Formats: sequence, structure tokens, C-alpha cells
Amino acid sequence: MFLAFGFVMMLAGFHAESDEEHKVAANTAMVLSGVYAVLILLVYFAQATAVRLDSLGDEALRIIDYKRLGLFFSYDLLGYGVMSLATFFIGLTINAKSRSDKWLKGLLMVHGAFFIGCFLTPMLGVFNSKQSGVDWIGTLILEVWCCYFLPICILSYLHFANKSNK
Repeated sequence: MFLAFGFVMMLAGFHAESDEEHKVAANTAMVLSGVYAVLILLVYFAQATAVRLDSLGDEALRIIDYKRLGLFFSYDLLGYGVMSLATFFIGLTINAKSRSDKWLKGLLMVHGAFFIGCFLTPMLGVFNSKQSGVDWIGTLILEVWCCYFLPICILSYLHFANKSNK
């Protein structure tokens, strides 16, 4: 859940330094980061409270349990898809002069392509819990995304650290 807050703050930093020419893209990214935060916080808060505090029936578990690839799994994918779209728009605003900022801008913009998969795959039934052996797919998606997003986090940290040293 804390990633959502940090992501909104990170985008707010990029938004603050964007020039007038790129304010539409920066504003779009900020709105999308808010949508992402709401979706993710609702999903994880519901899971952390309902699962921990209630004894849920099979119907409720079908919706909330990621291993069953139900509604909350789809909401989670939608949230991360919206996050990806936000990174694309914020990538448009970065005036990349250093090599690390060029990498950051490129990674942010390419990360925007994750939106397509996150948006379409649940609707197309790619994740069908009735198929045998698909219970690992959520973990695989999360691991691939973490490996991709970690350099964005590091480069963003370096970007803002270099700005504060000047």
C-alpha cells in the first residue's frame, strides 16, 4: 500500500519540475496516479482487513483471493495498468540531459506499454482460474513487473538527489 503513496509523491515531483509545454502530460499523469492509488489502496486494504478479520465464505474468497484470479486480481491489474499509463505521460515531461535521465525517460515511457496487457488480459479471460497450473501466473507477473520497475525507482531517486545537490 505504501508504494501507492510513494508513487503519487514521485509523480508530483516530476509534475512540479515540468515546463509549461508539458503541463497537460504532467497533469494527466497526476490524475492517473490518483486513480492508481485509489484502486490499489482499495484492493489491498480490503484484502488486509477482510481476510485477516473475517472468516470469509467461498463466494467472497473467489472474489478476493489472488490464487483464484478473481475480481480483486483484475482490479489490481487495472490499477497497475493505470500506473503504467501515468508513467508514460510523466515520461513525456522529463527533459533528459544526463545519461541516467535518458534511461529514466525511456523506461518510464516503455513502462506505459504495460497498460495494454494489464487492461486487456482480464477482459479476454487470459487468467482463468479453472485452468490447471495457472496459480503461479500472478506471482510471475509481479516478479517481472518488480524487475522492470526497480530501475525506475532507483533512477528517479538519483534524478531528485541530483536536483537537490545543485
